[in-house]
Amino acid sequence: MGIEDAVHGSKTVVTPGKATILALGKAFPPQLVMQEFLVDGYFRNTNCDDPDLKQKLTRLCKTTTVKTRYVVMSEEILNQYPELVVEGLPTVKQRLDICNPAVTEMAIEAAQSCIKNWGRPISDITHLVYVSSSEVRLPGGDLYLAKGLGLRPETQRVMLNFSGCSGGVAGIRVAKDIAENNPGSRVLLATSETTIIGFRPPSAERPYDLVGVALFGDGAGAMIVGSSPEPSIERPLFELHTSMQHFLPDTEKIIDGRLTEEGISFKLGRELPQIIEDNIEGFCARLMEVAGYSEKDYNKMFWAVHPGGPAILNRMEKKLDLLPEKLNASRRALADFGNASSNTIVYVLEYMLEENKIARKEDQKGNEEWGLILAFGPGITFEGILTRTLAV
Repeated sequence: MGIEDAVHGSKTVVTPGKATILALGKAFPPQLVMQEFLVDGYFRNTNCDDPDLKQKLTRLCKTTTVKTRYVVMSEEILNQYPELVVEGLPTVKQRLDICNPAVTEMAIEAAQSCIKNWGRPISDITHLVYVSSSEVRLPGGDLYLAKGLGLRPETQRVMLNFSGCSGGVAGIRVAKDIAENNPGSRVLLATSETTIIGFRPPSAERPYDLVGVALFGDGAGAMIVGSSPEPSIERPLFELHTSMQHFLPDTEKIIDGRLTEEGISFKLGRELPQIIEDNIEGFCARLMEVAGYSEKDYNKMFWAVHPGGPAILNRMEKKLDLLPEKLNASRRALADFGNASSNTIVYVLEYMLEENKIARKEDQKGNEEWGLILAFGPGITFEGILTRTLAV
């Protein structure tokens, strides 16, 4: 069956040889942070009483549209490592002592949830793709995740480090390529992130740090990817038809993160939303034309977009003249979990499935067959996948 058959055929028909998402899962640390209490808690925990910085963070917390987030950081951790809130101290060792096991624990939990939803035994997993920008060690977190899950020693592993917000979709792209080039394989993709690696006390010399405090959250995500689903067991959710990656030359300083003795030092350029707006049409057009769509068809598709922040979503919506509901799943994920970096695309896809199920039950429009999975990360790198929804 070719692309024409897929476009006009039933949504339950899987294109032979194409990778599909077979299950999703997620996990979070135990600390739930309500956005309205974040400012007072952050300034209390960091022993800072700067009224100007506090006012700035209060404004940022309102503009991010985030309502709740989960975080690894806790009062117990700060009591054990008080040096984390002291400006200028070398604390990268302490941060990694916290981050490395924390991301592994969350990744294991998300993967276990995903495998349970999948319905096949863990021994059927042939490949592992692990994504994180929150840990540094040798061997990498992919091995600790494989060990913690009890994967077979011959499971083939790939790790993607420091891909930032585009890491989740990059991981899907890699899992897709593995699945399609290894018939019968089942790829476990796991992502896991924590902001402790970059947690800093507020400083007037680093006002951009407050954006991260107001926006980012922790957690993990997972999915099983494979082609030729087993109809008696597996229930494919999305078909991953065509993937694409593109970086914008001379924009590498716009999203700038460096591992220092104090953890990750992170800078986010103000011009990022504008750059994405200026380049989104051309990138999407190259993916859409594969399915026979043009720029007039934006609202005939579904949109699973990593919510880097409200400004990015707002500019995309305006530039592409999208109906407000097209980015509902992305906005919900941002409100409920913050920008959880590579994990967030899993949360967006889960919300999209939930909304489609409700729409079908109420016999409403909006359950489009074709759509785009998108994310933007350091580089500036655009990641995109032309996708068909298969869930019925």
